Amino acid sequence: MRRKRQQEYDVIIVGSGAAGGMCAYVLACSGVKVLMLEAGRDYDPVIETPMFQLPKDAPMRGAGTVEKPFGFYDATVDGGWEVPGEPYSSADGTDFRWWRARMLGGRTNHWGRISLRMGEYDFKPYSRDGLGFDWPLSYEDVVPYYDKTEALIGVYGSNEGLENTPSSSPGVLLPPPAPRATELLAEHHCRDLNIPVIPAHLAILSQRLDASRVSRELWPNNAMARRVTEESMRSRAACFFATPCGRGCSIKANFQSPTVLLPPALATGNLDIITDAMVREVTLNARGRATGVHYIDRTTRLDEHVSARVVILAASALESARILLNSKSGLFPDGLGNGSGLVGKYIMDTVGAGVGGQIPALENTPAHNTDGASAMHMYMPWWLYQEQARGRLDFARGYHIEFGGGRRMPGFGFMGGLAPFTEGSYGARFKDDCRRYYGSFMSFDGRGEMIPNADCYCEIDSDGVDQWGIPTLEFHWKWSEHERNQARHMQHTFASIIDAMGGTVTGTIHDDGARAIAAPGQIIHEVGGVMMGTEPRRSVLNQYCQSWEVENLFVPDGGCFVSNADKNPTLSIMAIAWRASDYIVERLASRSLG
Repeated sequence: MRRKRQQEYDVIIVGSGAAGGMCAYVLACSGVKVLMLEAGRDYDPVIETPMFQLPKDAPMRGAGTVEKPFGFYDATVDGGWEVPGEPYSSADGTDFRWWRARMLGGRTNHWGRISLRMGEYDFKPYSRDGLGFDWPLSYEDVVPYYDKTEALIGVYGSNEGLENTPSSSPGVLLPPPAPRATELLAEHHCRDLNIPVIPAHLAILSQRLDASRVSRELWPNNAMARRVTEESMRSRAACFFATPCGRGCSIKANFQSPTVLLPPALATGNLDIITDAMVREVTLNARGRATGVHYIDRTTRLDEHVSARVVILAASALESARILLNSKSGLFPDGLGNGSGLVGKYIMDTVGAGVGGQIPALENTPAHNTDGASAMHMYMPWWLYQEQARGRLDFARGYHIEFGGGRRMPGFGFMGGLAPFTEGSYGARFKDDCRRYYGSFMSFDGRGEMIPNADCYCEIDSDGVDQWGIPTLEFHWKWSEHERNQARHMQHTFASIIDAMGGTVTGTIHDDGARAIAAPGQIIHEVGGVMMGTEPRRSVLNQYCQSWEVENLFVPDGGCFVSNADKNPTLSIMAIAWRASDYIVERLASRSLG
């Protein structure tokens, strides 16, 4: 992807993932000259994905390590919660974990592909319960961009009409795969608990896209955009339910920025990409307008500078905040665009808690194919909105439930989980126990909304720099009672479901939510830190992700988030980035930027 760069660009985009990839696609298709800078190396899933390698062919049978937390075959390159030479720190006992991927496409290469729309309540949470903040835009403002994003990347699912679980427009969603036996069993027993179990929404092609129709609907008045989009869509195959999406996808069935967004953008001739470009700061002119960025070339270790009329930071929420905080000048002594003092403030992650169970009804099941999509076919959306509105719960925001199990390829974890059930068996009896219990274990994980609070923020570490000499971040974190109580509720709910299924909980159910809740950053849904709002003194960006103080600077990644709904953020990041890109195209056409 490294190409000789032009001398002049309309826009520089820092980052190549969900936000950066979407901005590049929309802008390049609109005729804008774009330079993309990616901190990591070039990466091509088509030729690099180990789709069919088996655990036996990998070191440690493919088990996770510090360098590869999600296993040897995980797509993440040069990344994880620890990146050599790129440290960060935590203050006051905070155990914040910051996941980074140094590769083209960023975290779109290994994410879970869960693609849930935020609803009306999620954009106006303060108006509903008086906590946190309202967004400066509504669900209706984002609906057209949700539709376009889902149609472009390909999302399977269904429209159920449930409260604050938005439906897509007709013809947008692909059909969901059939439920697995474990999912049907859970659905059956959850009826008595009044917990809905519905088809999940995932960015995986359950069938080939109707490339001609979709490209025409996305770009009715742009022949070039229509052509490159259609060509790109025709290169994508439907999922054949064989290997985990986290490895990457050489047939382009799942959504990854390097296979879905960047190829059509490059095909326009309007996008150049420089990889191994570690951005350290945004530069300004005397009028306080962004002029470009300084980056360290990781191969030569030289400091380079590139210029453009507009700068877009889409490096991920915390990396974008870090770049702003490091971009100090006489005009902005506390960091670029930080007149409000809110850059790095109100960062959030998803609330997480999990429990497993062993289900006797699933013992000794006959061999059957449970492959399907690598992730869930069904999930449980939050169902207690009215109880919260009436004050009947001791936490203000909800969670959804992701669950799974069945006869997938076993690993060492399966062997370890058998110990409480086999009574020390070995030899032939142990083999019989393996056959009996294989496929009878299920897991339940909650993904809940965190309410932003002033105790969760990042700042520049006065004593830390990375290997490139760029100052690093220090994190501060404190969960509120709402999050701790929510995590406790999650675990008790999972125990109730397992009990209803006639099963046995295999983990520990905590009455203390502080022990139930996952560490901050562990769910890898961090957002906030460069929040949007309705006025400069209470936010960093306006509703189009545009800096209040530097009008040709935009931050359309997860940093702009005002709240962190229980819906996984990636789909919303892409929809908001498309909306911001349309705004940039309009402003460039009127010559009111740069």
